[in-house]
Amino acid sequence: MATRADLMLREQLVDRRHQLERAQSAGSAGLQVERLLSEVDAALSRMDDGTYGLCEVCHLPIETDRLISDPLSRFCLDHLTSAEQRALESDLGLAAKIQKGLLPGSNLSLGGWEAVYHYEPAGIVSGDYCDLVKGRSGEFYFILGDVAGKGVAASMLMVHLQAMFRTLIPMGLPLPELVERASRVFCESTLPTHYATLVCGKAGASGEVEICNAGHLPPLIIAAGGVAEIAPTGLPLGAFCNEQFTTSRVQVQPGQSLFLYTDGLSEARDIGGLMYGSDRVRELALGRQGSPPQDLIATCLKDLARFRKGMPAGDDLTLMVIRRSAAS
Repeated sequence: MATRADLMLREQLVDRRHQLERAQSAGSAGLQVERLLSEVDAALSRMDDGTYGLCEVCHLPIETDRLISDPLSRFCLDHLTSAEQRALESDLGLAAKIQKGLLPGSNLSLGGWEAVYHYEPAGIVSGDYCDLVKGRSGEFYFILGDVAGKGVAASMLMVHLQAMFRTLIPMGLPLPELVERASRVFCESTLPTHYATLVCGKAGASGEVEICNAGHLPPLIIAAGGVAEIAPTGLPLGAFCNEQFTTSRVQVQPGQSLFLYTDGLSEARDIGGLMYGSDRVRELALGRQGSPPQDLIATCLKDLARFRKGMPAGDDLTLMVIRRSAAS
């Protein structure tokens, strides 16, 4: 039975064929149009005989994100020609520059709040989503998420999420409705296998923080008396098209901080395969009450490096600290 991905790819190919036919009828026919028509027809034939999506050299599946970006792909990454490899490297380099340019400023100071983050892709591009957005009435929004998957496809979805939230936030929607709308659009415009865990919070000058946690790791609130978790309030973003979300509210006192992170931290492994774990994150935070955000992030990165003992990162890593200044 055809999957939603199969149907989407077939629709893309049929649509491309119609566009090429229109180009022919408009007098734009040429060798390039004829070649592309031939490639589209060949791809549709492969769909019919069940060989579509298999590398023509090794007969193993072609990477899904590459098929989505180019339904005419016939080879897996291991069997690209030298020219195709150079073109792919160039495209990835450009994608990395674009993604880096979309990140917020490294530090935000607003209404008695400080926000600092660390964003570290495991590869050239990242599927983590990190954003800091000023609201209309002095409040600000902080968002940290993790798109399922890795590589180019995940990075494209990260950009998609950012565009949605930056479009919706100026509308002044209640936080649950803001996340619900983003989730619905994300679900309707992506494949069933694509979803994102995400924390979206709104911090005001009074110290009250409203948080919607869509299936993400619990943020930590770091206070003088200890460290507490803020539990998830919903399923991951895009898991279902009719999801509803609720929020939690916490009062952050002057000097207290919120610490958010992706599983590139908690699921990092050492050379023996041992996982870093959320307990170690909490223990580290417990000893850092009152630390400036930059110091907390630096301490976490140093501890992670000691733990890994030279093991390369297996996933994207994003850390974010939101601190209410002691003078608030």
